[in-house]
Amino acid sequence: MQTQTSVDNGQGVVKLAGRFDFNSHRDFRAAYDTLMEDAQVQSVIVDLGGVDYLDSSALGMLLMLRDKAGLTGKTVAIANARGSVKQVLDIANFRKLFAFV
Repeated sequence: MQTQTSVDNGQGVVKLAGRFDFNSHRDFRAAYDTLMEDAQVQSVIVDLGGVDYLDSSALGMLLMLRDKAGLTGKTVAIANARGSVKQVLDIANFRKLFAFV
């Protein structure tokens, strides 16, 4: 999986591409840790537009990010989920846990 982060006007974005699975946990955590440490970042968007596969461990990683963000007063939203990725998130009822933008 490839990760790319950016910050604009207090909003951090973690853009992911490829397979989001257990093997991605280090890359994903490294990407969002810098945003969690940035006091100017108030919200984080996880852009799944480039993700073609995610599994249950990816769901767990998203929940861990949400919990960590909550401890620092930040919010997390999911963007550009499509196809089978969107289906997995819908089946897991992630719309009740995250804002989708």
